Amino acid sequence: MCHTSMLKGRGCSYAADGKGNDNSLMKSQAELSRLIKKYTIHDGVHPTIVPSLQLIRDSSTTLPVLRVHEPALCIVTQGSKVVMLEQESYPYGPSNYLVVSVDLPISAQITEASPNRPYLCIRLQFDPLQILDIMRDSDLQSGKKGEVRRGLYVNEASDSLLDVAVRLLRLLETPEDVSALAPLVIREIFYRVLKGKQGGFLRQIAVNGSTSQRIAAVIDQIKNDYAKPLRVEELALSVHMSPASLFRHFKEVTAMSPMQFQKKIRLLEARRLLLSETMDAAEAGFRVGYESPSQFSREYGRFFGKPPISDIKHLREPLVE
Repeated sequence: MCHTSMLKGRGCSYAADGKGNDNSLMKSQAELSRLIKKYTIHDGVHPTIVPSLQLIRDSSTTLPVLRVHEPALCIVTQGSKVVMLEQESYPYGPSNYLVVSVDLPISAQITEASPNRPYLCIRLQFDPLQILDIMRDSDLQSGKKGEVRRGLYVNEASDSLLDVAVRLLRLLETPEDVSALAPLVIREIFYRVLKGKQGGFLRQIAVNGSTSQRIAAVIDQIKNDYAKPLRVEELALSVHMSPASLFRHFKEVTAMSPMQFQKKIRLLEARRLLLSETMDAAEAGFRVGYESPSQFSREYGRFFGKPPISDIKHLREPLVE
């Protein structure tokens, strides 16, 4: 079930976006699982010959992992996972799919997986232009430009959606067909998602001039210029909104304020720098925009549960073993 904070229309909805029977759904899930296993011999995130498609396999449950999730559709065929956006919980498992429509700092945890029944998932990345192109060629209603919804949701997959997903993964067996057919199959996948009960969540991001699209533009600005001082007034002016309206709608899409969003982006980037490059905590903090090493260490410790040195040492221990 969904977290109680979402029972008033926020977050999960398990209404299917098309009718089908359980037997057909199970057959599609089984075939998807077979294909994912075929192309993921070991655990991890596996790229494919379809540029936007990744296959994910994990043989054990995990602790929460903090990361910036880019816009993508994720379909789980085996095992289960829970995504946390601030205090909101989004659990999903077989026959469910997750849609993330904007870059969001989230915590993700695999909650059901084992060597005999590993967690299996399809991740299909997208951008708003793809969605807009599909909407232009269909009779799907875009909704009102002023509507703003959360940039993440979970829904129940329909028989028709899983059937198209099977066709996409089967293309991996005939590489010569991928360049011609994969774009068409991917287009159909997102058409099915847009037709779903919560498809309006995704449509709003693609509507030119919509409030959601403006918030997406602000998210891109903050993500690209995370080390610079954040001035809400300047961000609001760049997307032709008032500061109060930007603040309110930004929180509606991301569940956090622009300042909180920037802080999470900064700290996640600092952690990446500490793991991948040789530098001390003060230098990492400075690189991501902190002027005070003590403030950086305090905020890093609150976010990750440990101060920088202890956290990085802990993360590197499994690699040493």
